[in-house]
Amino acid sequence: MAVKKGGLGKGLGKGLDALIPDSNAKKQIKNDVQTIVEKVVKKEEVMVKVSEIEPNREQPRKNFEEDSLLELADSIRQFGVIQPLIVKKRDDYYEIIAGERRWRAAKLAGIKEIPVIIKEYSDQEIVEISLIENIQRENLNPIEEAMAFQRLLTEFSLKQDELAERVSKSRTAVTNAVRLLKLDDRVQQMLIDEKITTGHARALLALENKDEQYALATKIFDEKLSVRDVERIMQKKQEEKKVKKSREIPNSFIYHDIEEKMKSILGTKVSVNHRKNNRGKIEIEYYSNEELERLLELFEAIPSESNV
Repeated sequence: MAVKKGGLGKGLGKGLDALIPDSNAKKQIKNDVQTIVEKVVKKEEVMVKVSEIEPNREQPRKNFEEDSLLELADSIRQFGVIQPLIVKKRDDYYEIIAGERRWRAAKLAGIKEIPVIIKEYSDQEIVEISLIENIQRENLNPIEEAMAFQRLLTEFSLKQDELAERVSKSRTAVTNAVRLLKLDDRVQQMLIDEKITTGHARALLALENKDEQYALATKIFDEKLSVRDVERIMQKKQEEKKVKKSREIPNSFIYHDIEEKMKSILGTKVSVNHRKNNRGKIEIEYYSNEELERLLELFEAIPSESNV
């Protein structure tokens, strides 16, 4: 069937103007399309009152530098909050998943509403996202990072290799970070306050006595000791300890050899504490639930007398 000149064929040839001659209708369609595009681009970004948003109480980061917040607040007064916060809808408020610093700065700037993207995440995902965001921006101090790692390992039963993969760190880095929580609370605070470095803190872990840890940490700060200085002090302490032990216990070298053999078999630190009357105790150290499980498997693999 032929199409008449000036009919539908001609209309299609002219596009939207021919199909919808009404200019107001065309304008409305264009606006609707633009709205849809903006929503897709912004991932359903919405404006929410600052007063309706609250920080995540389990947020790994606890310290926010005041000068940096004031600078960000000045920027927000001029340009607004450019990057939206990621939040989760709770009963009567929105909980921040990522962007607490922007929220704090917006409050300082007197902003009433800020852009957010509402997401539905599990509690574990929220901790992971908050941790990863802060790690990527290097916002966490070593103790905040260690506490976040510890929570993921214990509360959510992650293994160290799983956690390491999720936060893009080596398993050794995760293990060393968590071990910092064994330090005396006063020493941990000195690390937070940057009075000592992470290298200093790791060296101090060789001291089991918390008061000795704090005393040496104070000495590090007062005398501006390097990590190498501390390592030398710790080496000297270990040598003095061995000499003292050898004087107190006859044939102590035998027990030292036993420690080394057990260490090579178990793959962790072992201490044989020999006492009088041929009595004593064996201490086997572990640094995570995963490592404890590994040791248990080793012991279970030892054949019993009934199986021999």
